[in-house]
Amino acid sequence: MVARRRKRAARESDSGVPTLPGYSAIPIKFSEKQQSSHYLYVREHKVREGTKSSWPQKRTLFVLNVPPYCTEECLSRLLSPCGSVQSVKLQEKPELAESPKEPRSKFFNPKPVPGFQVAYVVFQKPGGMSAALALKGPLLVSTESHPVRSGVLKWIRDYTDSVPDPEALRVEVDAFMETYDRKIAEEEAKAKEEEGVPDEEGWVKVTRRGRRPVLPRTEAASLRVLERERRKRARKELLNFYAWQHRETKMEHIAQLRKKFEEDKQRIELMRAQRKFRPY
Repeated sequence: MVARRRKRAARESDSGVPTLPGYSAIPIKFSEKQQSSHYLYVREHKVREGTKSSWPQKRTLFVLNVPPYCTEECLSRLLSPCGSVQSVKLQEKPELAESPKEPRSKFFNPKPVPGFQVAYVVFQKPGGMSAALALKGPLLVSTESHPVRSGVLKWIRDYTDSVPDPEALRVEVDAFMETYDRKIAEEEAKAKEEEGVPDEEGWVKVTRRGRRPVLPRTEAASLRVLERERRKRARKELLNFYAWQHRETKMEHIAQLRKKFEEDKQRIELMRAQRKFRPY
């Protein structure tokens, strides 16, 4: 118990606020009626030297412990007094190596049920990030001017948003198919250009498109093909014979087992009749 108390005391500051090494704590509340505060942990987003990042340095704030009811718009509004917010991105977990990704479709890749998330907040100027690190709070997520829906109202909104718009879905599918057709056409054109062209080492890449037309067969070639087919049929018949023989052997073995089982049953009945059967 003493060790647990010491560990807990080490995690809390003098004011009783839970702390995380290397992070600043920002208290937030869902509304004014809420008595206890929830804490966001923020720090400057940094990467190792030589590592490419899609988030601009000196202007990106990394946020931990973002609750499910705090959306990107809410987070942008809470941090906007510190400076102009350029973008806010919520994710399930932090990225080890940031790189630009292709946008995912909202129709074919629906968002999972959100839990506690992390966020990358990009400010217009480095001063905005410095001011965010010095925030004291508590900040209100839901206010009279900017109410945040929760409970049944939130479920109704989420269900309404999950129903796809047929016209928007058609536009996205058409755009995807156009991109796919363009990609296939480029690959076919490239393969046609490289057909029969040797590489640096003199090798010629053989493709399905680059096959030569079949030459007419001579009489000797036809006889060789017929002989090959005859051998294949003979080999197939031999394999079928062995398969039939194997099946017969299995059937005989099963019949012997059944016969032995019946003999054992009769012997047990006889022992019971003679009262010599003692299982224990």
